[in-house]
Amino acid sequence: MVDAGRRIDGNAGAGAPAVTAGGCDLVTVPARQGLEAVDILRRGAADAVGPVLHDGGGDTLGFVVPPGTAAAWDLPGSTCTRTEGHGLRAAPEPPVEGSAWLVSPEEADPATDPVVLRRALGEAARLIEAADNCR
Repeated sequence: MVDAGRRIDGNAGAGAPAVTAGGCDLVTVPARQGLEAVDILRRGAADAVGPVLHDGGGDTLGFVVPPGTAAAWDLPGSTCTRTEGHGLRAAPEPPVEGSAWLVSPEEADPATDPVVLRRALGEAARLIEAADNCR
């Protein structure tokens, strides 16, 4: 989902800097888990969700996180792509052809806090597992 054809796998840590004009990182997760996480983030005490991309195939969601997050991101089932200031930027138009904003930059915080996102993704995974085990 990163423009400029770069995909550098990394692994988020607390204290990451805010998104700047230099770019941001992108945490990519399966769409089902990502949609649950967006709901969890929006129900939280603070509206803490940054821009979220939905890929053209509907398979993944990408959460915009501060640059530097990829250096320590290690949550199983997700990847964090380092943009290194190239490609992905939180702009009005989706940065990748065939993608769309689920949460646009105009209606979001500049980025999702990686610590808050990690908790929401964990809760989403537990909710999905519980739902699947009830079938």
